[in-house]
Amino acid sequence: MVDVKVPLLPPLPQDVDLHVVALTDRLLEIVRQTLMTQDWSGLRNSHFRLLSCVSVTGSTITELSRVLFMTKQAVGQFVTQLQDSGHLDVKIDELDRRRRIVMRTVQGDRVIGQVNATIGVIEQRWSDLVGQEDYRTFRNVLQQIALDPSPPETSRPSTERDAGSSS
Repeated sequence: MVDVKVPLLPPLPQDVDLHVVALTDRLLEIVRQTLMTQDWSGLRNSHFRLLSCVSVTGSTITELSRVLFMTKQAVGQFVTQLQDSGHLDVKIDELDRRRRIVMRTVQGDRVIGQVNATIGVIEQRWSDLVGQEDYRTFRNVLQQIALDPSPPETSRPSTERDAGSSS
C-alpha cells in the first residue's frame, strides 16, 4: 500500500451551493495536492495526464491531442520532455513515416503505477467517506457521463433578461 496523506480542503460557507464543475474542481484539487506531496523528479499533473493516456500498443500525437484536448504542438512538446526524461519512447510508424508512435517506457509504466496507486488511496478515502455502494454508484455514473460520445447541447439557458426582451 502506498503511504499517502490525503489533504483536506478548507470548508465552504454553509450557504454556498456549488455547481458540478466547482465540485469536480474541488475533487481534482485534492488529487493535485496529494500527488504533489510526493517526489516525482520534476513531473507534474500534466505529465501524468499524458502518460496515463498512452495506449499499451502505442498512441500517435494526433490521438493523444484528441484525448487530452490539447493541440498537437503542445502534445509534441510534452512528448519531447517525457522522451528526454526517459518516460516515453517515440518510434516512426513503418507504414506512414510521418506518424510518430508514442510508447511508455518501463520508467513511464512505473510512474503511472505509482500515480494510480496514489489515486487508489484517494478513492478508498472517498469510498470510506460515503460508503462502498454509494461510491461505486458515483464512479459508475461519472464514467457514463465522462465517456458519453454525444456532444452537449450548446444553447444557453434562458434568463429573466431574455424573457424581458421578448416584449
